[in-house]
Amino acid sequence: MWTTFGIEPEELDYSTMKLMSPGYALRPEIIESAYYLRFYTKDPRYQEMGSTFILNLVRYCKTSAGYAALSNVDSKTKKDSMESYFLAETMKYLYLLFAPRETLDLDKVVFNTEAHPIRKTW
Repeated sequence: MWTTFGIEPEELDYSTMKLMSPGYALRPEIIESAYYLRFYTKDPRYQEMGSTFILNLVRYCKTSAGYAALSNVDSKTKKDSMESYFLAETMKYLYLLFAPRETLDLDKVVFNTEAHPIRKTW
């Protein structure tokens, strides 16, 4: 989905490859998934995916004042908005994807819904 449009759309009908909701709100989920997959499998292809993610974020979403959500991934039309979770989650997962594996031990921490690591005490 990301490579088809250069950025991940909000919603895609896979049977027709038609954009159902063409925006991109700078969401972290695909990058978060790549981080977990890299952490547990140690497979470098997830870092390769991460390189594609960050290069396209810079190419299509970077502005002089930060990063902009897209109203349409096909036309790459920028919105005048950047949700706080972009910095709190999206960029954090990109950092962790390329950081040394021991930066966070997922056996000892869990992330809350805003990607803040919380030490497991149970």
